[in-house]
Amino acid sequence: MAPAGDDPAPQDSGEDRLAAFYNQRAVLHPEHPLTPQRAEHRERFIARLKAEGRHALLEIGTGSGLDGLRFVQAGIRYTGVDLSEEHVRIATARGLDVSVASARNLPFADGVFPALWSMSTLLHIPNRDIDDVVRELLRVAAPGAPIAVGVWSGEDEEVLNPEDQIRPPRFFSRRSDAALRQIFGRHGEIEEFVTWPEGAGAESGPGAGHWTQHYQFLILRAPRPS
Repeated sequence: MAPAGDDPAPQDSGEDRLAAFYNQRAVLHPEHPLTPQRAEHRERFIARLKAEGRHALLEIGTGSGLDGLRFVQAGIRYTGVDLSEEHVRIATARGLDVSVASARNLPFADGVFPALWSMSTLLHIPNRDIDDVVRELLRVAAPGAPIAVGVWSGEDEEVLNPEDQIRPPRFFSRRSDAALRQIFGRHGEIEEFVTWPEGAGAESGPGAGHWTQHYQFLILRAPRPS
């Protein structure tokens, strides 16, 4: 569980702490190559966008811009947001359109993005806030937009990562498959839900291996007007 004194206050979003963590890690360890499964699902999502004639995308939680670069290479107009100023600096230096912003309050008009992509980001949102964040994603999504989300699984626990070497440690809400499906199913149709084993230390995973985990990937279809 979280070390004494490190737990965020009940109404503290923890975003300042999370940004501080990733600002440090962006300097110390700027590159985190994706696992083959993650790259495969990104390519499948690109193929889906092209098949549906969708030519623009918003990424929530860009990191240093690895996925963003691939979307741009595929001819997709790319916009990204991240809490970390250092991530934004690195991604912008790579030529990507990225700004500092929170998923809780996206600086975009309603219904402007034909697709959304968010990997390893929404697990930092506590259960008390997750429905509001999903509603915010849907607010900026065009009707019928596919919203791809990837996170690490868990036993429905909310903790500060005991394996983080950088301080302050990251907050994780690690949800079971059933809990994740229930959350997103409240907001629309889940068109795809898959999981796969993902080794400890992969990309920005929880840590060195005391937590069992698999990766969860889903596609939520934004509702269309009836």
